[in-house]
Amino acid sequence: MKGGLASATVVGCAGFSALSGSSLAAALTMGRVSLPEMQRYNYDNGLATGSIAAGGTLGILIPPSAGFVIYAILTEESIGQLFMAGVIPGLMLTALFVVAIWLVVLRNPEKAPRGAAIVPLRERFQAMRRASAIVSIIVITIGGIYLGVFSAVEAAGVGAALAFVITAFRGQLTRANLIEVFTSTLKSTGTVFLILFGAFVFKSFIGFSGVTYDLSLWVEAQGFTGMQVVLMFLLIFIILGMFMDGFAILVLTVPLVQPIIEPLGVDMIWFGVLMVICLEMGLISPPVGVNVFVVKGIAPGVPLNTIFRGIWPFWFAMLLAVVLIVVFPQIALLLPQTMFG
Repeated sequence: MKGGLASATVVGCAGFSALSGSSLAAALTMGRVSLPEMQRYNYDNGLATGSIAAGGTLGILIPPSAGFVIYAILTEESIGQLFMAGVIPGLMLTALFVVAIWLVVLRNPEKAPRGAAIVPLRERFQAMRRASAIVSIIVITIGGIYLGVFSAVEAAGVGAALAFVITAFRGQLTRANLIEVFTSTLKSTGTVFLILFGAFVFKSFIGFSGVTYDLSLWVEAQGFTGMQVVLMFLLIFIILGMFMDGFAILVLTVPLVQPIIEPLGVDMIWFGVLMVICLEMGLISPPVGVNVFVVKGIAPGVPLNTIFRGIWPFWFAMLLAVVLIVVFPQIALLLPQTMFG
């Protein structure tokens, strides 16, 4: 399949995102695995690096998403509902990325040469069976949350325990691996808590200042509808994403935005999904696309402007996903409503 390696990279990023919840980790890990293969088969550097950078952004949307966790704590919404709300949009965005790759290759076939012979179906299933242990962790954790067997927090423990067992079973439970796991976990957890400490200080300061109350009165006086205000804020998030880190945008804007849109009847779960996708767009938007610089780190021979040119089909796919969720809110709300009522 022409463009199959790039499509497999996007799907692999989606699967890795369901394990890690980190966009940077997904881009870095899948980039190291897939970029040498795409270069070996003479893929266009823009398409190869763009698919890695864009696929990595799925880590902030597909549960367990660190972005959803911070958003839930700041807005006091259910983490479980937000996780469920991200499932269908995450799968939809993965499919849109694959379609974007297909359209790029359809327009410029030389960007993804057909390099390998078709592998027999039996060998394909054997390869898929070797990945069944990892897929089972995803199914058990996400399925357990949906079925109400355990909460989102408990699902994290279940996933970690299963990963520990699989690592031991495969003979990879070495001292070096254990040190790496605990060190990276402490670093990422500590970073999240530092962000939350600052967020709550900022949130309290904003509340005491009365700024949000004055802004909500101003919006009410203008006669804006909830949808109009949401669209304006989404545009602001896309612009901010070009210059700021996604977590910084969450911390600085959510305490200001929530008191304005909530009285207008805006569903905060639905808005959270839209906001996270806009933050995803910022991860690959010039001039400060964090994921682009991560990919540049693993592809030092590829010029930065080539990587930025390669992300545009995926950027427009994200924009289409935002439009679809705005027009059809049930894409984000179906699972939370069926699960929680």
